[in-house]
Amino acid sequence: RRVGLAISDPSRTLARPLKTLALDDRDTDQSMLERVLVEVTRLAGEDDGVAEIVVGIPAHLDGSPTDETAYALAFLDALTARVTMPVVREDERVTSREAETRLALRERDWRKRKERLDAAAAAVILQDYLDRHTA
Repeated sequence: RRVGLAISDPSRTLARPLKTLALDDRDTDQSMLERVLVEVTRLAGEDDGVAEIVVGIPAHLDGSPTDETAYALAFLDALTARVTMPVVREDERVTSREAETRLALRERDWRKRKERLDAAAAAVILQDYLDRHTA
């Protein structure tokens, strides 16, 4: 129902939350794909551009698939088919909890935290990826 977006600095050192895209009841999975593509196209046109896309894939703590894993993998495949840059998968286990903990340090109102949670979780996912792949 929601996709959090994050971006890194040009040196690929630090990830930051960008925005959350949310579907309403009339939207479809294709609508979300189109909205993500609009954002990727916009970001790719900026000075620093986009080198690759990292997609978080949900899993249970033991690594087994969740009910959402199939949707995320289908989204990853559809996105890969529509862009020319690399699209990679990243484990997103416990990233929402970590993002919630970080947001709670600065924002006491849970409603405001909830609005920013998906983008913050996307930044955690991207930071984990950057930490492992940037030398």
